[in-house]
Amino acid sequence: MLNKTVSGLYSPGSTIKPIVALSALENHVISPSFTVNCRGHEHPLELYGMKYHCWKKQGHGYMKLKNAIKQSCDTYFYETARLLGVDRLNETAKKFGLGNVVLGEHFNEKKGVIPSTKWKKEAIGQNWYLGETLINGIGQGYIQTTPLQLCLMTAQLANGGHKIYPKIISDNEESISSIKQKMKLASENYEENSNLLSVPGKLFKANEKKYHTLYRNKENVKFVLDAMFRSTNEVYGTSFSSRIEDPKYQFAGKTGTAQVKRITKEERELDLKTSQIPYKERDHAWYVAFGPYNNPRYAVSILIEHGGSGSAIAAPIAKKLFKFVIDRHELREQIKKKNLINI
Repeated sequence: MLNKTVSGLYSPGSTIKPIVALSALENHVISPSFTVNCRGHEHPLELYGMKYHCWKKQGHGYMKLKNAIKQSCDTYFYETARLLGVDRLNETAKKFGLGNVVLGEHFNEKKGVIPSTKWKKEAIGQNWYLGETLINGIGQGYIQTTPLQLCLMTAQLANGGHKIYPKIISDNEESISSIKQKMKLASENYEENSNLLSVPGKLFKANEKKYHTLYRNKENVKFVLDAMFRSTNEVYGTSFSSRIEDPKYQFAGKTGTAQVKRITKEERELDLKTSQIPYKERDHAWYVAFGPYNNPRYAVSILIEHGGSGSAIAAPIAKKLFKFVIDRHELREQIKKKNLINI
């Protein structure tokens, strides 16, 4: 009887990588041209005697940021997270909706955990270790999110980096066009004001929702969205096999494969298929996406518990879902105009 959309807590896996990339760019930790050499299982990243492997056995070779998102290179994001630090990642992740309830106190939601040095000290009574930062950068370790939080994160990226307020059914207090206009005004006003906190008060009345900007540089958001598009629509992208070429349905997203247990060296060498692994030990399959890409209107978060690979299991569901939802868009608009239902 658990509503896992709002109360199920899971490691987000590689679906967190767009936020890690955005945080690193926003904090000027790396540039898009920052390069890391991923050498695969034979030459993993080593830190204080611990080895940190990329998911790709033979490695990705030399990676820059856009390709690292596109191909989901773990080694690249270990290094990015190390340079960024857990506290700055915590700040960006929370800004985009992770680690807090989405719909409010009446839905029995779980907040989850977006770790920080302070959080670990208060919750566990221990210091934070650098190795924990590395695995946090690929969505593993202490980090726990709900599927709804990841959907909100994706939606706020897709709309260009603006705060939004999800609800189950729209009460028509504000139309989509009105909300988009407020986001546009917030974005324009941000260009003229260095102090982000002063923007909402200038734009909106005290009792209005504040669709303020969540970014420091909008070009960083555009960069991440383009990388998510390439991840789905270009060769070598992790969800390329689930793409839709028709612009009407074209979407962009990020796969994730979240481990539920630590993999030993012996288990890694066995290289078992998902079907050969006990069900409870199989990875969770994730996919977050938004579409249509040229005019985003829908965001999805897909989780298949113990499904295995996000690219093989979760992303194909998004392909079917976007086509179904977009095909029914005109029908929903017609019903809305007739006031037969209130959405």
